[in-house]
Amino acid sequence: MAYKYTVHNHIYTFNDLKALLAKATPYRSGDALAGLTADSYEERIAAQICLADLPLSTFLNETIIPYEDDEVTRLIVDTHDKKSFSLIESFTVGELRDWLLSDAADTHTLQQLQFAFTPEIVAAVSKIMRNQDLIIIAQKCEIVTHFRNTIGLKKRFSTRLQPNHPTDDTKGIAASIIDGLLYASGDAVIGINPATDNPAHVHLLLNLLDAFISKFSIPTQACVLAHLTTTIELINKNAPVDLVFQSIGGTEKTNSSFGINLSMLKEANDAALSLNRGTIGNNVMYFETGQGSSLSANANHSVDQQTCEVRAYAVARHFKPHLVNSVVGFIGPEYLYDGKQITRAALEDHFCGKLLGLPMGVDICYTNHAEADQDDMDNLLLLLGAAGCNFIMGVPGADDIMLNYQSTSFHDALFVRKVLGLKPAPEFESWLMQHDIMDDKGNILTSHKFQQHLTEKFISA
Repeated sequence: MAYKYTVHNHIYTFNDLKALLAKATPYRSGDALAGLTADSYEERIAAQICLADLPLSTFLNETIIPYEDDEVTRLIVDTHDKKSFSLIESFTVGELRDWLLSDAADTHTLQQLQFAFTPEIVAAVSKIMRNQDLIIIAQKCEIVTHFRNTIGLKKRFSTRLQPNHPTDDTKGIAASIIDGLLYASGDAVIGINPATDNPAHVHLLLNLLDAFISKFSIPTQACVLAHLTTTIELINKNAPVDLVFQSIGGTEKTNSSFGINLSMLKEANDAALSLNRGTIGNNVMYFETGQGSSLSANANHSVDQQTCEVRAYAVARHFKPHLVNSVVGFIGPEYLYDGKQITRAALEDHFCGKLLGLPMGVDICYTNHAEADQDDMDNLLLLLGAAGCNFIMGVPGADDIMLNYQSTSFHDALFVRKVLGLKPAPEFESWLMQHDIMDDKGNILTSHKFQQHLTEKFISA
């Protein structure tokens, strides 16, 4: 159905719900590229006002991608918690925003409503929010997961140690791991993007990480970010797989472009669970997403890129992942042009994922041809730290020499922990203090005793 809003005798018409969502979205280059953005600032405001007045029940009665055409839509509809939704079904989108900002929407209540929210509802309410709204509401959410440690507790801030190497040289990777550990990085995961998806090579890297974690009893988990078909093949050979990685999208066509579907994700999840490698929990999946992935695959069904992104979170939460990472600026300026757009998208992604019950992290990043720099990333880092982001990346020098993009460094995580009074995951924090890497105030110690031990016992071997 069409939606209309009149201002100063001018009637703004939005042909259907997905057009209204697209026109209400804060401006970004990807939607402009797709021809979906509002034609003017006035039209955008008209769409936002129209959207704010929309009853939440509208989103249950009108799908933006038909049920019969898309398995992600079917998942969203079939898993919707109608009983919990009854607590908010009388709200409009604007009233939902006001309620989320109120003290009535506390941590426990938001946890109970995770499956009452659909991705489209959460995307809609985010579109009428200021950045500070996205931050303060996300900060109230607490999404905790477990494998060998506990990720997501309030006042905790974790990192993925990302020791990528352009040729997957094992000594180069090991050196980066040691560097990261000595700066208290790696509690979310030690995760390698392999230079090749060759199963034998991925197996070698898995063995490397397993040996490192086992030798030094590090309370963390490992992941080699290969395609899930490669990982399933290696699990069947009893390779030491902790977390299964996969990039996912918000439409069936997007996931097909990644070579996956929901059935394959279930197979991967079940395979990882069968290894029973977690010591304190069994959250075994690691998903990565990014605004623009559906558009870049010509799989967005004329849906704006942020709404497509939030639909990917419905896929993720179905498999109870340990980590979900929005790689926010990685796809490039065609989709998020500059630091302002990257910042807004990251805060949206974190807010929407948390409200849907996901352990959200953000790769605070940009490509070298984007209109952004490290000062933009510093600003976003502080905003996400204040919002309660579960984890960020720890990359040597903030410069990934294999993927050729700019991210956050080991020092950046120390900075935000110090400024905001945050700590690593509790089990990892205890390990760091046990090995004289960090004291109980979060200060990095200057002793090189453990560094020498690591070097002698691992790299030399």
